[in-house]
Amino acid sequence: MTAHPDTPGAAPDLPPPRSEVGFIGWARKHLFSTWYNSLLTILLAYALIQTLAPFLDWSVINARFLGTSEADCTRGAACWVFVSQRLNFFIYGFYPDAETWRVNIVFAIIAVCFVPQMIPRFPGRRILLALGFTVLPVAGFILIYGGIFGLPVVATNKWGGLMLTLVLAYSGMVASLPIGILLALGRRSKMPAIRGLSVAFIELWRGVPLITVFFMASVMIPLFLPQGVTFDKLLRVFIGMSCFWGAYMAEIVRGGLQAISPGQYEAADALGLGYWKKMILIILPQALKTVIPGIVNTLIALFKDTTLVLIIGLFDILGTIQSTISDPAWGDVTTEAYLFVAAIFFVFTFGLSLYSRNLERKLRAGAGDE
Repeated sequence: MTAHPDTPGAAPDLPPPRSEVGFIGWARKHLFSTWYNSLLTILLAYALIQTLAPFLDWSVINARFLGTSEADCTRGAACWVFVSQRLNFFIYGFYPDAETWRVNIVFAIIAVCFVPQMIPRFPGRRILLALGFTVLPVAGFILIYGGIFGLPVVATNKWGGLMLTLVLAYSGMVASLPIGILLALGRRSKMPAIRGLSVAFIELWRGVPLITVFFMASVMIPLFLPQGVTFDKLLRVFIGMSCFWGAYMAEIVRGGLQAISPGQYEAADALGLGYWKKMILIILPQALKTVIPGIVNTLIALFKDTTLVLIIGLFDILGTIQSTISDPAWGDVTTEAYLFVAAIFFVFTFGLSLYSRNLERKLRAGAGDE
C-alpha cells in the first residue's frame, strides 16, 4: 500500500517524467505514438515547410504594406498597399465620409455586446447579450440610416463594404432564429391548419436556391407592387434571407424538439403549465441546447451567403473587393484581394465557432453538476 502523503515520514510523490508531460508528452502521444504515425508526421511537416515557406516569403517577408500606388509594390511579391489605400471603401462602401462615425459607433456597440461572450467570467455577459439582440438592432438602424435626432438620412443604396455584410448577417441571424423556432413549433402542432401552413412554408423556402430568392426580391416583387409604390431593395433582401434561413433553422430546432423525451412534456403538463410556458421554460431550453452545433453551422452559412447580394447590385465586402480588382490602376491584385476577404470571413466565422464550443462546454459542465 502507498502511504498517504500527509502521513508522517511518508515519501513525497515524485513528479511525472518530463517525457510524459508538456509538449514532449503531447507529441509522443499524438504525433509519434507508432512508427507509421511518426512517418506521417515527418512527411506532413516536410510538405508544410515546402508549401508555407514560399507563401510566407511572398505574402509577408517580401510583401509591401505601405505606399500610395502599385508603383510602390515589389514585383513577384504580394502588394497589400491597395488594402490601406481602399480600406475606407472596403469597410463603408459609398457611405459618406463625414458620417462614418455613426457606423463606427455601431461597430463599437457590437464589440461591447458580443466580444465579452468569449470571456467566461466577464461580469454582465447575459445583460450585454440581451441588449445585443433587443436594443442594438433598433439603435443600430437609427444610427446608420438616420432621419431622426438630427442625423441626416443615408439611403441604403450607399451602404456597402464590411458594414453591409455585417448588417445583413446580424439582422438575418436575429430574425431567422425566432422564425425557425415558431415554424418548428408550428410543424409539431396538433392543429392541422397551423401544421400544414408551417410545412408548406418550410418546404417552399428550402426548395429554392438563395440566389433565386434574391432575384425574386430584387426583380419580381417590384412588378407586383402598385404603380408608384417602392420597396427598399435592402429590406426585400433582408426579408428573403430571414425567411430562407428561418426555414432551415426550423428543421434544426425540430430535431432538438424531437430529441426531448416524452417525460419532459408529461412533467410540464403535470405541473399545470400552459403551452407557451411549457415550451419557453421547459422544452425549448433543452431542445436549443441539444442543437447548438447545428444552429451555429447555419449562422455561419448565413454569414457567408451574404456575398450573394453582389449579384443583385449591392456592394458588400466582396463587391468592393471586386471593384478594386477591376481597377486598372492597381494591376493584378486578384490573389491578395481574395486572401484579404477570406481572412475577414475566417475571423468572424471562427469567432462564432469558438463561442459555440465555449457555450457547449459550459452547458455540459452545468449538466454534469446537476
